[in-house]
Amino acid sequence: MRTAQPGLVGIVRDFLAAHRLMQDLFERHRKGTLRFEDLRDLVGDDERSVLFRLKERCHAAFRNSREVSDQALHREALFDLAVGSLFHEAMKLREDFYQQEVYGPRVRALESRASGDARELFEEFGRLLAGVARRLEDGLREAEALLEQTVAQLRLLLSAHRDDGPVARFLLENTDRVRNAFGDPFDALLTAIYGSTAAAFQIAGISYLESGYYHSAALALEESSKRDGERSLLAPLLDYARGMDAYLQRDYERSLTSLSAWSTSRDAQDPARLRLARDAIACIVRLAEGEQRARLVADASALLTRLGSAAAPRAS
Repeated sequence: MRTAQPGLVGIVRDFLAAHRLMQDLFERHRKGTLRFEDLRDLVGDDERSVLFRLKERCHAAFRNSREVSDQALHREALFDLAVGSLFHEAMKLREDFYQQEVYGPRVRALESRASGDARELFEEFGRLLAGVARRLEDGLREAEALLEQTVAQLRLLLSAHRDDGPVARFLLENTDRVRNAFGDPFDALLTAIYGSTAAAFQIAGISYLESGYYHSAALALEESSKRDGERSLLAPLLDYARGMDAYLQRDYERSLTSLSAWSTSRDAQDPARLRLARDAIACIVRLAEGEQRARLVADASALLTRLGSAAAPRAS
């Protein structure tokens, strides 16, 4: 079974959401249409903001992580640091923008009606607001550069956790969002993370299989096979996925054909898959109907017998 870093797929999902919001923020600022309320979904001090959730997810997942390689721990620490820095830069932007959008107009409105004895106070307000404007421009540039560096760290983190099936599935299910964040052709990105596109589809396919999503598993494993994946591994897994999917579709003849092919492979020794296959075949014995019932029951019973012997330990 492929191991997964707890919470990593949620971190990837939240990062892609934060990346989209930050890109939108930079674009609105360049157009002069950015408003303080536009930052609320991005950054704040509670779970309603995506950068807050991302920061907390990273702290929870990575700061107590122990059962991974030194390289993975290094990548986790760097990404956690990058996300934390991104959050704090965004919080500073939020505060500066609040002062510019809310305090600035109030200061100018009061200054137009103020008496001469407040001149020095309003001069100080002017210096403060000018400083805010400079910090805001510098902060936006720094945040944009930091976001780019955080994307690079995420790419390295995913490579260090390339066996994480749920993450592979998420990437394949969200190609547009992934391309937008990483900026690379999708196949090139998969190759950089997994070594090949075939490996990415294989990891995702096995994860689908272990989660009981047999149709999705078959599609991913077929795609891996087309891309020159490990055919000796893929063939029996494909037979199993197709057989279980056909069973769920009540296509019992096709199910028995695929599971029969799978039963001759070494993969039929896998305890979890063997148990589920036997349960499905036993249900076919009970549920088969129509003119083909007698043949289906006979074929299913014979296959159950073969799988029963397959479940026993082989003599050395």
